[in-house]
Amino acid sequence: MQVRLDQYNNSWYKPGSAFKRFAWHYINGMFFRSGVFPFYGLKVFLLRSFGAKIGKGVLIKPYVNIKYPWFLQIGDHTWIGENVWIDNLGLVKIGSQVCISQGAYLLTGNHDFKKTAFDLMVKNITIEEGVWIGAKSIVCPGVTCKSHSVLSAGSVLSSDMEASGIYRGNPATKIADRTLTA
Repeated sequence: MQVRLDQYNNSWYKPGSAFKRFAWHYINGMFFRSGVFPFYGLKVFLLRSFGAKIGKGVLIKPYVNIKYPWFLQIGDHTWIGENVWIDNLGLVKIGSQVCISQGAYLLTGNHDFKKTAFDLMVKNITIEEGVWIGAKSIVCPGVTCKSHSVLSAGSVLSSDMEASGIYRGNPATKIADRTLTA
């Protein structure tokens, strides 16, 4: 057996109408992936206009890339840092009071390397309340980051995090418990 990319077929995947995807591509480029418009209210309005469910007090910094806003939910008072890429072929659900730091990558799609046609796989990501995703870290498809857990900078998370756990490395493993103080 050998890989047969010429047999790749993702026709089952229907992320939205061509017009909607085309329109979002240009809005995303002008207002999100750019540093020209750092106005949080405008960004929230545009995301909601394209079907995202966005809470109050959400801050989205410049140079953020969002694949499909209609597959995005963000709770209240959440921060999305510079150069974050939300590659949401599937649902990305981000809770309230979450910090996603600079350059983090949320990845919902991948390929099945066991299949000769390299089939597309899509799995949702859930980031519960109070989570901190560190700079330049990667959250892989199908992962749940439980309440108040931490993924340290540069880590790669491919399995669920426990509530209030601190994770580091590639693959990310639990190194400690998070204790919050006033």
